Amino acid sequence: MRLGFGLPVGGTGATPDNVSVLARHAEALGYRSLWVFQRLLCPVAPLNSYYGAPNEAWPEPFRSTLDPIVTLAFIAAQTERVRLGTSVLVAPFYSPVVLGKQLATLDVISRGRLTVGLGIGWSRDEYDAAGTPWEQRGARIDEFIECLDALWTQDEVKFKGAFYFVPTSRVEPKPVQKPRPPLLIGGYSEAAFRRAGRLGDGYTGGNMAPEKLAHTIARVREHAERAGRDPMSLIIASRGSFKVTSTPQGRNRTVFWGSLQDIRDDVRRYEDAGVTEVFLDPTFQLPACSITDLLRQMEALAPRTLDPQAERTP
Repeated sequence: MRLGFGLPVGGTGATPDNVSVLARHAEALGYRSLWVFQRLLCPVAPLNSYYGAPNEAWPEPFRSTLDPIVTLAFIAAQTERVRLGTSVLVAPFYSPVVLGKQLATLDVISRGRLTVGLGIGWSRDEYDAAGTPWEQRGARIDEFIECLDALWTQDEVKFKGAFYFVPTSRVEPKPVQKPRPPLLIGGYSEAAFRRAGRLGDGYTGGNMAPEKLAHTIARVREHAERAGRDPMSLIIASRGSFKVTSTPQGRNRTVFWGSLQDIRDDVRRYEDAGVTEVFLDPTFQLPACSITDLLRQMEALAPRTLDPQAERTP
């Protein structure tokens, strides 16, 4: 299983210097990928909260967030090998031709290092601000993915659906990766699992007990098989929002919350559940954790430390 790292794009730690230092350090340490998330705004009195209840405040890191695509373009110019991922962009906030152009450009300037995670979102406030209807959002993203695929793979694109239209056009440049950058679908509903299995190249989720995640992965693979696709070829990328503690917290703790060894054990548990890539996300321990401390944590949790032989190698 591959190990990535989440960039600090939310909260007071989301500065150009911090993002740059962490990205370059992650690449030097052998992390396979760097990931960002998306928030458009932070409502004062949210219609639905991050936790599911109305009028409940969102987490502090959501008060100020960097744009994910701009951030990855910034990082693409400073790195050479590490992959760049979104988990996730909320597709209905865009038109396919606009987002398709931005992501194809990002794949070109990064020389083929982009992994695209798309989701449906959960905030009515953000939908309202983006001018996107809340109704039929599932049908909307399904059509969005079909249109995006046409934009990236067809020499002359012509698309007409219930929500999106592209006149017969050449839409270039195409992405470097063929037939398209890996397209992962996020979400926690059965519809999202079906979408990932039928239309995506994999699934992105996380921050759940390994047993629950294993069930989710099984559902995604079942939908892929029903669609005539190879279920074992899917990418399963999972966020691991982590917090390092000075002492072990035991097996009944929140996943990825504990000692360095606890977190290493959780990575292995996710691998056993069927995850192909975990990215460790420090967002919710900042700013209490300094960037200096975070750099040390990155070193201690680097991919080589997951190999028991690594600690005995000079």
